[in-house]
Amino acid sequence: MQQLDQTYDDFHGTIVTDPSQSGPRPGVLIFHSIAWRSPVEMDAAERLASMGYAAFVADTYGRAPEGPEDCRSLMNGLNADRGELRRRIGAALDWMRGSGVTNGQHGAIGFCFGGKCVLDLARMGEPDVKAVASFHGLFDAPTWHVAPRITASVLALHGWDDPLATPENVLALSKELDAAEADWQILAMGGVGHAFTNPKAQDKAGGKQFDARATARAWAATEGLFAAAF
Repeated sequence: MQQLDQTYDDFHGTIVTDPSQSGPRPGVLIFHSIAWRSPVEMDAAERLASMGYAAFVADTYGRAPEGPEDCRSLMNGLNADRGELRRRIGAALDWMRGSGVTNGQHGAIGFCFGGKCVLDLARMGEPDVKAVASFHGLFDAPTWHVAPRITASVLALHGWDDPLATPENVLALSKELDAAEADWQILAMGGVGHAFTNPKAQDKAGGKQFDARATARAWAATEGLFAAAF
């Protein structure tokens, strides 16, 4: 796969494509977890590129964090200012639109905090965003006024035992998506916690545990989502 680092506004992303395929193709944004741009996001980009998409690993922090506490501080700042987070999500989409790599159709996936980002992207109601998939994401709604109708297909890939997204949060998300007339799916997997796609997540007692079967199921659902959307 071909990887090219890109700078946009104050951020740093990486576009990943399969050079054996020519011409514009659908573009898929990838939004990172609290831990910034990790092997999880880069592996996802490689996988999406092999499926025929242009994958753009976006950046919402603006710099490489200096450790776990810095990661948490950067994420919490954006959680407290969802308007600024929206601006940063939009900047990544704008770069993708102007890249010349995509065919004008876009989607997104995100992990943990990035799952919140893709749900916010869907809430923005951008017509060229056809589908988003949130992997063990966070479901709390933003403070800004969301689009009256969510036009992107939405897939939430969720571990039922995730302590960061309770059953009450899942129900609230379903009601929100219904009110916005969204085409939505929630794949809730029993016995699965937070961060199930991350091999480094090994804190079962704390509700964060890698699960290979859940990861495989989540990716199969995502592939079907994008195949239908594009």
